[in-house]
Amino acid sequence: MQAAALSGGFSDPSTDGARAFRAVMQAMARPGRIERLEGAAPPAPMSVAAGVVALTLCDPDTPVHLAGALDCDAVRGWLSFHTGAPVVGRQAAVFAFGTWQALLPLEGYVMGTSDYPDRSVTLIVELARLEAAGARLSGPGIAGVSALSLPEVAAFRANAAHFPLGMDFLFCCGSLLAALPRSTRVEAG
Repeated sequence: MQAAALSGGFSDPSTDGARAFRAVMQAMARPGRIERLEGAAPPAPMSVAAGVVALTLCDPDTPVHLAGALDCDAVRGWLSFHTGAPVVGRQAAVFAFGTWQALLPLEGYVMGTSDYPDRSVTLIVELARLEAAGARLSGPGIAGVSALSLPEVAAFRANAAHFPLGMDFLFCCGSLLAALPRSTRVEAG
């Protein structure tokens, strides 16, 4: 294992993990709200925010899928050392990391079942820009309407139509994070 895989984790795992978990939950509870995550230094090309999400939510019982450029030895080694999460194909993933284009097509990811809608994938999408502008969001956790710079609208509208089934999304850009749960309605901005 390379030495780089051994560094970049939380310096104070219990405190850093608790802060990060709260920020992720706040983002999920308030779709479109942008949070700042800190405390991890994952290898490139994984962003700080995606690295913090991985350290916070992944463990040996949460299989992950790495798409595109994130599927590299450096990221695999870092995830393995810090989380123990096994890397799997998209059809078996609980979390999938990658850029929007690398994660497509969305078919093939688990969307839950009528008995277990919670058994679906969460996609952690690396974006070049993340801001409170663009697509209009409404639904649970949003007072009125919110906005978020999504990579497209059609896929998220189709996903919401499957509710209570569907996928959840976390968007990362540098140290910024925003969420789009499957219950959120999305319209073009």
